[in-house]
Amino acid sequence: MPHPPLPSTQSAVLAIEAMAARHGREVSTGHDIGRDRTFAGLVGADGAGPDELAAIPHEALVEIAGPPEVTVRLFVHDEALVTVDGIAFDVPRDSVPAFLNSLWTGLVHLRQRVFPPSCTMIVTVPGEPSYREAVTLLTLTPWLAGRIR
Repeated sequence: MPHPPLPSTQSAVLAIEAMAARHGREVSTGHDIGRDRTFAGLVGADGAGPDELAAIPHEALVEIAGPPEVTVRLFVHDEALVTVDGIAFDVPRDSVPAFLNSLWTGLVHLRQRVFPPSCTMIVTVPGEPSYREAVTLLTLTPWLAGRIR
């Protein structure tokens, strides 16, 4: 099931805020908009001058109240880093709202194995492969512990 495209950071922020509001979550958003020399090599000049860039980079950090505590870091090139109670997932920007919906509707669990000892957090997004990340005992929070199978 394809997700609606989110062509810009601002459209992704609006979609995340709408999903959080649907689930009754408070959101705090910080925007980082501007030009810097590290980005200048990634985007070509638009012809107006040697220092004029074709695009102004826009990144955002969205903090969502929990439990679980969730932060979404949106980068310029369709990348997003979603952190759930200290566990970081690389998620495509278009899939972030669906990922958050799955998280808040209970499509997340931790699989624990005895031998070899390991614990994996699994977030199931309908129509996509599951997102999986390792969880250590040091990062295990009460919210995460409640999802162990």
